[in-house]
Amino acid sequence: MVTDMKVFRFAAGFFVFCWLFLGYPSWAQTPNAPNPPPQPSTLEDSVQALVGEIKQLNATVVQLRSEVSRSRQETQELRTELRGALEKLSTGGPKPPELAKSTSTPDPTQVATQESAPPPAKSAESQTQARLTRLEEDQQLLEGKVNEQYQTKIESASKYRMKLSGIALLNMFGNSGTVDNQDVPNLALQRGAVGTSGSIGATLRQSEIGVEVYGPTLRGARASANVNFDFFGGFSTVTNGVTSNLVRLRTATLRLDWTQTSLVAGQDAPFFSPLSPTSFASLGYPTFSDAGNLWTWTPQVRIEHRFNLSGGEQLLVQGGLLDPLSGDVPPSEFYRVAQAGEQSRKPAVGSRVAWIHGAGDRALTLGIGGYYSRQNYGAGRTMDAWAGTADWNLPLGNRFALSGEFYRGRALGGLGAAEGRSVIFSGPQATPTSELTGLNSVGGWTQLKFKATQAVEFNAAYGQDNPFASDLRYFSSPTSSGYTFIGKNQSEMFNVIYRPRSNLLFALEYKNLDTQSMHNGLYKAGDVNLSVGVLF
Repeated sequence: MVTDMKVFRFAAGFFVFCWLFLGYPSWAQTPNAPNPPPQPSTLEDSVQALVGEIKQLNATVVQLRSEVSRSRQETQELRTELRGALEKLSTGGPKPPELAKSTSTPDPTQVATQESAPPPAKSAESQTQARLTRLEEDQQLLEGKVNEQYQTKIESASKYRMKLSGIALLNMFGNSGTVDNQDVPNLALQRGAVGTSGSIGATLRQSEIGVEVYGPTLRGARASANVNFDFFGGFSTVTNGVTSNLVRLRTATLRLDWTQTSLVAGQDAPFFSPLSPTSFASLGYPTFSDAGNLWTWTPQVRIEHRFNLSGGEQLLVQGGLLDPLSGDVPPSEFYRVAQAGEQSRKPAVGSRVAWIHGAGDRALTLGIGGYYSRQNYGAGRTMDAWAGTADWNLPLGNRFALSGEFYRGRALGGLGAAEGRSVIFSGPQATPTSELTGLNSVGGWTQLKFKATQAVEFNAAYGQDNPFASDLRYFSSPTSSGYTFIGKNQSEMFNVIYRPRSNLLFALEYKNLDTQSMHNGLYKAGDVNLSVGVLF
């Protein structure tokens, strides 16, 4: 036990001796031992990396200074050249050698001097002007790109481009006499017992909105579609409802266009009667719609092919199927009842061949067309509707143009002929024993256009629709509506159109109406229309 205590005391004393004498120097100098210093290799690597970054930064700064200095030098040289050229021009400096050669005989002693002399000032001037021109072109190009991006684009649900267009049109009008439609008159009527001598008014219901969509390419054909609306669909049955106009579908087409062939489906003007007079007073119905213009927008499918001929000429061939409209008034506002042509269960067919020389509005165009439709009025009563058409657009010099159409046919009320009547019955149509006869008619229109300037044009036109009197008198006491007994309707129109800007127009038009009644003689009316429109 004593021995163990001695060993323990010796070990404890030895430990205290080592702690006091061996650990004293560090304990006396640093009461709290600091963190161990970084390894020499790590510190050296960091310093070297920092030195490399500083060198790279210095090289970049030197390069930037060099580029700035070079740019300043080039700018100073350009200014010096420009200043020298301007001084030469203002002080009347020496002429270039080629100009001096043309005005006087050169001195042989001056030739060597001119050859050894520096380039003339005109060369420096031309170089300076070329540089300035390039700068201006680049600036204009940049401004055009900025303006294009600044425009508000129409967003489509698909990835394909869509374009909105149309016209906001105000028509202010005044009528003399009695007409069928106050703002867009087509017929002169008999004055009623309490009628007045005329009327005035204003409307915006002929304003139009159109949307065009450009679709994908299908087997080499560019796909596109368009829809056009206006506010000519009628009036709300409320107080002053004539200002609460209803939206109406005008045309809507889908197209596939190859290089020389097109496939078109939709509601469009008759392709065998494609033209209409120029007028902003009558957009709800085309001008002369009851005076020789076959215009009814009809559902149809057609195919077109263009044959290229020599001398920039083309031969256009068109053919298609149409809804066989017969001019019947719908008996219901919400339900569609089949017309006589649709009850035949056969589509109407049409065709046209046109020769075209040139392009655009100034193209010389001559076309002929045909139309056929079968109509079934029940009880075994059928009628064959047909038409032969012709159209022309003849540029007369740089300022004049003559255009128009002509037709001859039978039972064409569905296309706008004979005031919308195709046949005449001997009695009530609903009576199976009532007989019918087709209403033959002939008509057409022509227009002379004078383009005074790029902003001003004048148009004068005449149109006439003439149902055959023999058909109107076929039955001794026919049963039909009042328009059946109108034997002839003719109209004359004159207007001036002013476009101070491409999207702004003013138009003033006068139209005269002469409507011949089979029983009551001739009715006359006139219409003056002032139009203001903004296109978009």
